[in-house]
Amino acid sequence: MANIKSSEKDIRRIEIRRRRNQAIKSEVRTHIRRFREAAATEDEASKTRLYRVAQRAIDRAVSKGVLKANTGARYKSRLAALV
Repeated sequence: MANIKSSEKDIRRIEIRRRRNQAIKSEVRTHIRRFREAAATEDEASKTRLYRVAQRAIDRAVSKGVLKANTGARYKSRLAALV
């Protein structure tokens, strides 16, 4: 446990950031999973719509620094191959 006030505050901030990042990553994974399910059913309309939603979520996570740029590019590339 931290003995210094600033360290205690740092710990609180880290926990808040960790939870926020966790939520963003979870959202990205959810959108990717939904797109993959739609891609398996061959429903073109929902597939393209969910692809755009997943791509937007990945870009948002990259811009916030939750995912690295190359990781986001790799995810989008793999999804694009399924479209």
